[in-house]
Amino acid sequence: MGIAAQVPWLVQAAILFLVVMVAAALLADWLAPFGYNDQDLAVRLKPPAVLGGPPGHLLGTDELGRDVLSRVLYSLRISLLTAIVGSLIGATIGTALGALSAHFSGALSGVLLVLIDFQASMPFIIFAVVSLAFLGSGIGIFVLLLGLYGWETYARLTRGLVLAANGRVYVDSLRSLGFGPMRIYLRHILPNIAGALLVQMSLNFPNIILMESGLSFLGLGVQPPLSSLGLMIGTGRQFLLSAWWMCVVPGVVIFLTTLSVTFIGDWLRVRLDAQRIHR
Repeated sequence: MGIAAQVPWLVQAAILFLVVMVAAALLADWLAPFGYNDQDLAVRLKPPAVLGGPPGHLLGTDELGRDVLSRVLYSLRISLLTAIVGSLIGATIGTALGALSAHFSGALSGVLLVLIDFQASMPFIIFAVVSLAFLGSGIGIFVLLLGLYGWETYARLTRGLVLAANGRVYVDSLRSLGFGPMRIYLRHILPNIAGALLVQMSLNFPNIILMESGLSFLGLGVQPPLSSLGLMIGTGRQFLLSAWWMCVVPGVVIFLTTLSVTFIGDWLRVRLDAQRIHR
């Protein structure tokens, strides 16, 4: 039986959708019919072409006459880029701190556990709003802040997996051969737990997209002249009754993207659990 036959059709559809979204984001310069910031007040707030709008604007225009389709393509690039980089930062920080907590005992491990519990107990949206208010909302600071979202989940997962791996026979054998802790963790333990970390990343990725969208919606995330899906919704909410497409189109893209990643993450988790059972 082929690999494709083992993947549920819903997951296949989710993978296909994500591939299309990533390709659209990467090829936005060629796919977009207009520049994402090109303004034409003569066609402002026009509906999609199928609803009687200008033929060249398939998804309508916004309050400045900018093409919604073009802005969605460029906004998708920014939203995906911030979410991917933020996920990688969070996974790196959480994995490193989780491994340190598992390796060291005593005061250092206790401090790390307290830090993990503190992060888990604090509503991240409050931490993000306060941080952005003091540090500003530059794109670099914003992406770094997104990287702090969910790192405690990786830390807890890594700590548990590393503690379990330290009790395995192969780790004891490596230590008896004189291998140092860094080599054991990086070349042997980390590859064995990478699958579980990848699943956690796929489950955390939609949350980061939604967090980016929410902060941009509040005006604390991506700032003009850049654009993100959340910023498009935040701008379009003023015209929700007269130009609903300004909010609905980026909202549907966010919904389908996060839903697709969630389907894939759940499927990977089930597959990983099934492999553990059969071992």
